[in-house]
Amino acid sequence: MKALIFAAGKGTRLKPFTDQHPKALALVNGVPLLERNIKYLQSFGINDFVINIHHFGEQISEFLKKNNYFNSNIELSDEKDQLLETGGGLVFARKFLDHGEDFLIMNADILTDLDLNFFVEYHQEQKDFTTLAISDRKSSRKLLFNPEMILKGWLNVETGEQRLAEFNKGFKPLAFSGIHCVNPKIFNKIKRSGKFSIMEEYLDLMSNESIHGYEHSATIIDVGRPESIIEAEKFFK
Repeated sequence: MKALIFAAGKGTRLKPFTDQHPKALALVNGVPLLERNIKYLQSFGINDFVINIHHFGEQISEFLKKNNYFNSNIELSDEKDQLLETGGGLVFARKFLDHGEDFLIMNADILTDLDLNFFVEYHQEQKDFTTLAISDRKSSRKLLFNPEMILKGWLNVETGEQRLAEFNKGFKPLAFSGIHCVNPKIFNKIKRSGKFSIMEEYLDLMSNESIHGYEHSATIIDVGRPESIIEAEKFFK
């Protein structure tokens, strides 16, 4: 199985580090996020990677070269002309991923101990084009799921804004973990082009498609802010 790691973002919440570096190279206990996630994925037998780059992308390229690509097959999807966000980045990387087999997507600034074997198994049982890893934790934005764990909405907890596929019959609000298991048939369902968020596409598709959530209780830390690095260092040695 291949994994796409989103490492192109500007990481504005992680300033001043990201004024000079890509957020994917931010250190947690002396180890860059990107290295931690490559090794995390390798621990589940994944050795084929696509990494999208933009902000200080050459530093990521040099880092990988210096580490002998962690003895893996790593392809770079270079968005040097325009940062395309998660949806545009996925479409831009299509040539690396559209080969008939499921693949994982993961944000470079997420650290987790989620057991990917169970996640992938669940995805393949559901036969969806996308399964989202989700958990019950504090987040300003929540995805809403029905009792069958099918995506039915989105909620901004702070403003009360929401998008629904149908009337909210007590949907369960859960936070997205930044990890998706995806079948290449997604490429034929995406309508947008250029720069866009994949979540916008999921929220459009939820009215007519089944997008399942996989609820887990694993540790998930979004290392997007300097204070979250301190939190991450308690869990990830």
